[in-house]
Amino acid sequence: MVQPVSARRAFDVALALLVGALGVAEIWVPLPSVMGAGSQALSTAVVVAISAVLVLRRRWPLAVALVALFVWPVVFVAEPILVLFWGQFVPMTVAVFSVARHGRGREPWYGAAAAAATLLFFDLRVGVLQDPGEIVFHWMVFTVAWSFGWGLRAFERRARESLERAVEVEVAAAELTLAAVVEERTRIARELHDVVAHAVSMIVVQAGAAEQVAEDDPAFARKALGTIRATGTGALDEMRRVVAMLREEGDVGALAPQPGMARLPELVQDARAAGIDASLTVRGTERPLPVGLDLAAYRIVQEALTNVRRHAAASHAEVILSYRESDVQIEVRDDGRGALNTAGGHGLIGMRERAALYGGRLETRSADGGGFTVRAVLPAVAP
Repeated sequence: MVQPVSARRAFDVALALLVGALGVAEIWVPLPSVMGAGSQALSTAVVVAISAVLVLRRRWPLAVALVALFVWPVVFVAEPILVLFWGQFVPMTVAVFSVARHGRGREPWYGAAAAAATLLFFDLRVGVLQDPGEIVFHWMVFTVAWSFGWGLRAFERRARESLERAVEVEVAAAELTLAAVVEERTRIARELHDVVAHAVSMIVVQAGAAEQVAEDDPAFARKALGTIRATGTGALDEMRRVVAMLREEGDVGALAPQPGMARLPELVQDARAAGIDASLTVRGTERPLPVGLDLAAYRIVQEALTNVRRHAAASHAEVILSYRESDVQIEVRDDGRGALNTAGGHGLIGMRERAALYGGRLETRSADGGGFTVRAVLPAVAP
């Protein structure tokens, strides 16, 4: 988890204060880690300078490393000072880690070169540090610190790249889904336009017939007027939906009526022609449905059987149409590859859009041993 900037800054300030306090204490207590001879005051100034720059170790990691690594050798050449563990070696180690962890571009490598130069100075110019054990210890600590910082840097980079890829994939999937929804709604709007256009055509025909026989056959005229009222009511219901749908400009569509559940046997026959053992079962008492709802039910079965043919690798499919008291249930089952059934496009999105348009719902289920089920429940009277 990435810390806030204020928390990181507070940590760096606390670290610099701690390292500086330990270094000053090391000089003036003094601690057993003090080696060599030199001015305590000058050594204290060097400790404070090296520790203070650690506050900026994230912002300017290379500059901090160069200061922390070179201040002590430069001062030592001018005037011998104390050789310290807490006041000099520890802050230099922190600087080496920081340049590997936070350095940009080639900065970690420049920091590694500066650390190697400082260690060589220790080995060649500082007598108290020329013991083989001291040399191995210093090189090992700097190497571990730099490697640890570099490893964290690489891990963070990979994590960031993985997150970016995940976001890109999610955005691409969202865009594809949105495009599929828009495409399906456009198709639904076009079909509902055709339904309404057909209904209006019927109204015009019935009104003309009623006008011709209004005086000679009042009973026929009343029947025609009743048909007009029922057809107009249905057309208004569909119009309320079509105004919310997207349309392609200039696509008028045919004025012929759209298919409905009466043509489900044709869909089943088409599936059989494609080599699938398909069957249709109707339960309950069949009754007429609003034209738009009838079309939605037909399209759901059509899309489900299309998925079976294209993606399920199934040998058997069953369509079950159940007329219940308050709704109509459509169920399409197959014995194919289960969830892999959905891999071939956005058919499920379209089916859900159609069910939701009429206040219904769509459910899918994949069996453990294979097989896929699409179940749609549509209110018998569209809301």
